[in-house]
Order: sequence, then structure tokens, then C-alpha cells
Amino acid sequence: MAVALNAASCGIAEDTSIIEKQHPKIENGIMTPEALWAFGRIGDVQVSPDGKHVLYSVSYYSIAENKGNSELFVMDIDGTHKKQITHTATREAAAKWMNDSKHIAFLCSETGTMQLWIMQIDCSERRQVTDRETDINDFAFSPDESKLLFISDVKYGERTVDKYPDLDKASGIIVNDLMYKHWDEWVQTVPHPFVAEFDGKTIANAEDILEGEPYESPMKPFGGIEQLAWSPDSKTIAYTCRKKTGKEYALSTNSDIYFYHTDSGKTENMTQGMMGYDQNPVFSPDGNWMAWESMERDGYESDKSRLFLLNIKTGEKKDLSANFDQNSNSLAWSKDSKSIYFVSCWHAVTNIYRANIADGKITQITKGVQDYGFVQDAGNKLIAVYHSMSKPDEVYSVNPKTGKATELSFENKDLLSEIKMGKVEERWIETTDKKQMLTWVIYPPDFDPNKKYPTLLYCEGGPQSTVSQFWSYRWNFQMMAANGYIVVAPNRRGLPGFGKEWLEEISGDYGGQNMKDYLSAIDAVSKEPYVDKDHLGCVGASYGGFSVYWLAGHHNKRFKAFIAHDGMFNLPQQYLETEEMWFVNWDLGGAYWDKANAIAQRSYANSPHLFVDKWDTPILVIHGEKDYRILASQGMAAFNAAVLRGVPAEMLIFPDENHWVLKPQNGILWQRTFFDWLDKWLKN
Repeated sequence: MAVALNAASCGIAEDTSIIEKQHPKIENGIMTPEALWAFGRIGDVQVSPDGKHVLYSVSYYSIAENKGNSELFVMDIDGTHKKQITHTATREAAAKWMNDSKHIAFLCSETGTMQLWIMQIDCSERRQVTDRETDINDFAFSPDESKLLFISDVKYGERTVDKYPDLDKASGIIVNDLMYKHWDEWVQTVPHPFVAEFDGKTIANAEDILEGEPYESPMKPFGGIEQLAWSPDSKTIAYTCRKKTGKEYALSTNSDIYFYHTDSGKTENMTQGMMGYDQNPVFSPDGNWMAWESMERDGYESDKSRLFLLNIKTGEKKDLSANFDQNSNSLAWSKDSKSIYFVSCWHAVTNIYRANIADGKITQITKGVQDYGFVQDAGNKLIAVYHSMSKPDEVYSVNPKTGKATELSFENKDLLSEIKMGKVEERWIETTDKKQMLTWVIYPPDFDPNKKYPTLLYCEGGPQSTVSQFWSYRWNFQMMAANGYIVVAPNRRGLPGFGKEWLEEISGDYGGQNMKDYLSAIDAVSKEPYVDKDHLGCVGASYGGFSVYWLAGHHNKRFKAFIAHDGMFNLPQQYLETEEMWFVNWDLGGAYWDKANAIAQRSYANSPHLFVDKWDTPILVIHGEKDYRILASQGMAAFNAAVLRGVPAEMLIFPDENHWVLKPQNGILWQRTFFDWLDKWLKN
């Protein structure tokens, strides 16, 4: 397939604001922060209905302009004839195939707000379909393309100007319930699903499925169109919703999957009585089944993600993963409706699995040291996306019988060919309670075992997120290795991929066995002759930042430098500052004022702020002021404590970043500050 680009319709004018693919100068094969930000970031992978093509987006970033943009690409199903089909100054997002496999629908902000557009795959006949006052966040056409399901934000609660119309310039927000902030925003809108008629050209009669209810669907902060699905007959929309607000919302993770019937407008709860997260529904192609991801317990956001199945005719529900002690994520039906493909992490790698509907048998399809994050059945092959610690996302074709993966996209081939990656080693280390813990050790490029290297202990966040083969654009292990550091990354207690018992041992025990696991890992690797045990550092973010603060008061002079990003420092204060109360209730055991609660009291007795009197090691504190999960006051308090104690300290504060660092120049500043601090204390 050869795609001819249409310059006028694609917007290829002389626009200097178009962000081009970057290729920074690489010296001696060493990765730099600028190189890290130059990698193309793949997303929105879609197989065409006829199974002949793959559509995907690639995001590029400009450090000079301090922003990013995404473009659309199409290639044949075997990876040949790859073409970039857009080249504009406005972001094309959420692209999806139309039924004829010749047209693509996508979102674009060309007219100021994100609206739905359609064009041919050669970029011709580009036209705007919607013209709403507010952005469209995402969308999905019904299978027969007679209707459009789309997500758009609606007003939530009473604004100050609603109460006092004459104060239209007042910035104050009047609060009378919880969940007034979430992640990185003051909550004044929530996403709602709308359904509209579509005649092939325009939409009409858009109806709010939630009919003005004050609930969000999909669920913030990360939910998207994957939390909603069309039935194959185009008559039913399954949507995920937690029908709670305020304090009730803040205390519960109990979401349900609802069926909205487009003919009658009636809604029914299909997971009534199932108390944890129920989300991400997918209908089988034959319309007989709905599969979804389900957690059992209310208030526990890191519970096992079960693969549940609903027989739509009988209403029977079944847990296909009952005997599978792993998570089931990113569900995708086989074309014959006889099985479900999904991804699951085990022993710190994420592979593709298949569950048979008839007998419930689960089979691992792929093997290897990588993390798969997406899979879709494309007939005689699977189309998937995976990454590793040494390579960002690329699109692959996978043989469903052998598991053999063949790269198709090669988006970052040229840049990767110029960069030397360090060796990634799997090591099993004995813990203090005589168990085996998988620990990744990443070595500098051109590693020489006859030399001694400063070494970093990496503390994972979450606290229950895996230290698998992830590729990060900030906490990048190969970047640390390229700067001359050995990295020790343990899968300590509390991480998924090692069974339920291992996962849940951290809850209510923040200062317990998982901290001993960290020290077991660094102590074991420090025995190697090439580790400079007099120059060890300890770094981490979120729960990893908490870990750094805690270890700063308990490390017995092992470390010579610490870096904590967005970490919890004062746990009693954290209990009242955070927004998702279910998290602190589960993880910390409850409120600090509950003196009869032994688990909670143990948690607060391990608050890092209680051990500042033992701090004696230089520490860098990093925090974002738009982080409403762990407020910046936590980082400021830690920094102030260090300075008042006479401990060498530095703070990097981002007024415009949240729990992550998302802007290019801030990302570069983060990397430079990170390594300046480590080099100052570990290389002198």
C-alpha cells in the first residue's frame, strides 16, 4: 500500500510551529536527557477492520518550544509501506478506523477546541464533524456507524460565580465536601458520555447518558474510552461509573459497569453487589459475552485485577482467573469469540496470555524480558506493543501459536542504533526472612568489572506498582547507567507479579519488611568488587520518595546521598492532605487519631518526620506544586527539616507540575539537577 500525502489537506504549509522528529547529537554512544526527550512515543495503535493496515500515533517533543505534538502513521499489517499521514501544528489524537478501512476518525484542536474530524488515509477529504463549545475527550462509533459515543466534560457543583454573580472575577473556590481536588485539578468539571445520531457527515440529538447525574464516566484521573464499549448490535453501551460524590466518593473504589440501552434510554447495573473496581468492559464479537477487569474489595485500589465474564443471555458471572494468581489487564477478544487475550506481569516481566472461554484454561503466549502493554487479534497474528528497560514502545506482530514477536514500527531505530545500552541483569537475592527477591541490576555501558562504580538503590513508588521492564522518560535506568552508575532495582515486598501474599505484605506495614528488602538488595550487590560501597546513593518517587525519607533515618550510614521526589514525609499530615481517602485508609490502616487501631498506630509510628533527628546525609528534595495526591508541603517540610538540622540539602520545586514532570524543559532541568546532585556527593 502506497499512501500519497495531500499537502493542503494535511496542513503542510510553511508553519514554523510544527514539531519535527528530533535527532540530537550522540557522543560516544552515551544517552543524554536531550536524547531521551527525542524518542518518538507510540500510542493509539489500531488494526484496520479489514486486517490489512495498522494505524498509530507518534508524539514528538521540542525542548526549545517546550511542548509536544502527535502525528498519525499508517503501515501495512506486516510493517511495510509505513507513511506519516499528518504533518500539522495541531495535535491529532485518539485516531480510529472507520468500517471501510479507508477513512480515519480523530480528534483535533485546529478550530480551538478538540473536535471530531474524519479523513481518508491519504489525508484527503479532511473535514470537521462536530462543533461543540467544549472539548471532546475521546469517542467511539457504534459498530454500524449510525451513532457516535463521545466523552465531554460537564459542570460539577456550584461555582463561586453561580452563588455571587457580581463576583465574576473572584478566584476563590467555596468548598463544602471532600474531593474538591483530584490529582492535579480543582474539581469543577467531570467527564460524561454522550450518544448522538450520525448520518455519515454530521451528528445530531446528542444525549447525556448520565442525564445530568453528578458522576464521572470514565473515572478520573486516568480513565479513557476503554472504560466504555459498544455491543456488536449497536444497541447497548457499557460504561464504567462510580456513582458517588464528595466524602462517599473519597472513601470508596466501588465502581460498576452499567448498560445503557439506546432504544429505550434505560440503564441497568450489571455488577451490582461487586464491591471493588469494575471497569474496562469489552463485548465478544458474537455479542454473547462481556468481559471486564474486576477487583474484589472496596477501598483497595491495588487488589488483584480479575478477568470476569458475563453471559449476556443468562446473566451468569464467572471469574476466569480464579486459579490465576496474577493480574489480568488490557483485555482483547479473539475474532471467533472463543478466547480472550490479555497482558499480565509475572516475575517482573509482562507477557501476553490467552484465556479459553469453554474450559477457563489460561495459557502464556509470549516469553522474554519485556513488558507488553497492548494486544489485539488481527486474524492469523496479534498486533501488540511492548517496551523494555533498554527500548521504548514499538509495534510488534506476534505469532499466537509460538509467541514469536517481530518488530514492525521501528520508530526509534536510528536513535537507538547510536546509543549504547547497559547490561540488564536479573538477580535473585535472599531477604531477611529467607525468601527470594528478584532484583534488576543495570550496569553502565562499557562496564569494566575491574573498576569500581558508584551505585544507586532505586525505590519504587505505588507502593504496589511493579519494577518490571518499564521504560521511563524520567526514572530511566539506562540514563542513570549512562551517567556512570550501577542501578539496583529490587522487587521488594508489596509489588505485583509474585503472588497475592508478596503483594499484600506492605499494606499497613510501611516501615516493615519492605524496608528490610531494600537494604537486603543494596547490601548483597555491594559485596561485588566493582561496587564502590563508600559511594552509594538512594533515590525514589512517591512511595519511593517516602522510602528515601524513611531510609534517611534508618540507613546506618550506608548511603552518601539521597533524592526524594514527591514523597510522603509526615504521615499524619498526609492522611488529611490527600484526596483519595480510600488509599490512606487501606494502606495506613486508618486515621491517626484512632488510638485503638494497632495497624494505624504502627503506620504513623513509622512516619519519616519522626526520625529527622537521625538524618546525617545530603538530600535533594523534588516536588510539584500541582501534586494534589501528595502535597508539595510534604517536600518543603522535609527540605526545611534537613536545613534546620544542618544536613546539606537542595530543593527543586515545580509550580506547574503534578505528581510527574511533563514539560520538556522541566524534564531536562529534572535530569540535570538529579545528576548534578549525585555527581557532587558520589563521584568526589
